[in-house]
Amino acid sequence: MGNLIKAEFRKTTTTGLWWGLMIPTVLLALGWALGTGAIGKSIMDVVSSSEAEELTRLLGVDPSQWQVSVFGIARSINVATIFPMIFGGLAISNEIHRKTITTTFLTAPNRVAAMTAKMLVYIAWGAIYGVAIVAAVSIGIALTSDAGALPSAGGWLALAGVGILSSILMTMFGVGVGALMTSTVATTVVLILYMLIIENGIQLVLAAQELPDVIGFLPNGAVNGLTGSVASSLFLANAGVVPDELVEVLRAVAGALGAFDWWLSGLIFLVWSGLFFLAGWAATQRKDIT
Repeated sequence: MGNLIKAEFRKTTTTGLWWGLMIPTVLLALGWALGTGAIGKSIMDVVSSSEAEELTRLLGVDPSQWQVSVFGIARSINVATIFPMIFGGLAISNEIHRKTITTTFLTAPNRVAAMTAKMLVYIAWGAIYGVAIVAAVSIGIALTSDAGALPSAGGWLALAGVGILSSILMTMFGVGVGALMTSTVATTVVLILYMLIIENGIQLVLAAQELPDVIGFLPNGAVNGLTGSVASSLFLANAGVVPDELVEVLRAVAGALGAFDWWLSGLIFLVWSGLFFLAGWAATQRKDIT
């Protein structure tokens, strides 16, 4: 197994795909963090102004305790993890496309060992992408947010931890989908369309039908719930009095509408990743090699 893992690492590091996707990953994470941080600062400037002082006093809220940057951190991480997911999606589909999967299967003791080694390597790559995403997001948020809007050290560590976990799970999800579909183009298109467009449309319909709890069971809703649940919990824990009718709005802003606690959201998404990986594994077990 050790040799198989080394071989898989060499496959990824000897091509330009890993850094070719790392560059837009970091740029997207940084861009979203700069943008959401600036938006959060603008909102805080408005609610903290003298014109809004009487309204906030009547509502019994203290804007100085609002750590609005946690929403930007969560949203920026969620968007940026699309790239490690694509990277994982090409893990097996690219090998099948280039027919290097033949060498992989012939040199491994069996296909189960080959697939296991590949998954372990891409879990490591998911963590690497996650660290890069969290670092870029942290820099962007710090540059555009006021000090009072930033989370505490403990809050930042919590968001960083679920951010890295989210990247790992998205990479695993991509590996499973790529193994099942086998086509690089189809895998990339389906992953992007579903995660960015199709499921977001489904979520809007479910929210309109007052069925938000179903969102937490969907793949994108579950993985967004990882960071979104932590972000909304951190905000509510430090915001003082927040009207009940605004709690669900805040969870939606964080990307956690209908989501469960972070650990349960992660478990749900892990099940989705496992289902696709097992389906892909079964498909590769029956696949002829040439």
